Amino acid sequence: MIVFIFIMASDNWLGVELRHFAALQAIASEGSFGRAAERLGYTQSAVSQQIARLERIVGEKLVERPGGPRPVSLTEAGQLLLRHADSIVARLQAAQADLQALRAGEAGTLRIGTFQSAGARVLPEIMRRFTTQWPQIEVMLEEHDDEEIADALERGELDVGFVLLPIGDAPLATVELLRDPYVLVVAAGSPLAEEPPSLAEIARQPLVGFRAGASTVPIEAAFRAARLEPRWAFRSNDNQTVQGLVAAGMGCAIVPLLTVDTSDPRIVAVDLRGSVEPRVVGIGRHRDRYASPAARAFIETALAAEAGNRRLEAPTRR
Repeated sequence: MIVFIFIMASDNWLGVELRHFAALQAIASEGSFGRAAERLGYTQSAVSQQIARLERIVGEKLVERPGGPRPVSLTEAGQLLLRHADSIVARLQAAQADLQALRAGEAGTLRIGTFQSAGARVLPEIMRRFTTQWPQIEVMLEEHDDEEIADALERGELDVGFVLLPIGDAPLATVELLRDPYVLVVAAGSPLAEEPPSLAEIARQPLVGFRAGASTVPIEAAFRAARLEPRWAFRSNDNQTVQGLVAAGMGCAIVPLLTVDTSDPRIVAVDLRGSVEPRVVGIGRHRDRYASPAARAFIETALAAEAGNRRLEAPTRR
């Protein structure tokens, strides 16, 4: 009650509307009032009026208007308010998703986020079990880069997602699903396949690998701890591209085992356990949002499926 009275008494902030924040977000993204208006489906004068109203309410200039062909930009105050606006809009989107999940009950749609290797190697068995038990649920699958899934869960765009742990400051409830060891992938016939090489030996080879992301963190940490500087020949976030280039002799690759098609006769996967810490694959949801029965059931199904799966404990080929 005290907070409400303070807001009422200070600068009429209760006059701030969602359309004001939408206009601020659109201008920050588009760099002009005209393009912001097109994006929102408003007239340019309407967007200008909304920004002017927002500036009067908060008592600060929020947008620099240089005139002519130069793009408009946010002031320091505008950038500060935009960060809060993004959070408020994200929370409202999450609230909308919660209400939809509550109305749906044991029917409706379940939105699941996955990354490449989890989608290819982990998800199929979970989906087979889940769709048998929950045939009335429409499952919508979305593939993201692994570091993007936590953000999508936070914004309410996904109900459940496969994530790499730990996930930092995102407000997620997560549980570990499996540990995915790193292996050295080399072309068939490579002398490096005869016996597991040291990190120093690997660092002298041209390396093919992923671009910066959560999956590269353990690799970079291992090289850094050994005071080694790897030689990167090529980076791609596509698992098949990495494996194909290794098979073609462009270099070797340190990658999680889940990303490797070990049935490919062109390559050999060499066990590196002890040299690089495994990545931890988890499954999570927003901890503050309503979890539908279907979302809870999907997480339970994933845990049950992986509890009986010893795939990642078998030694890799040498």
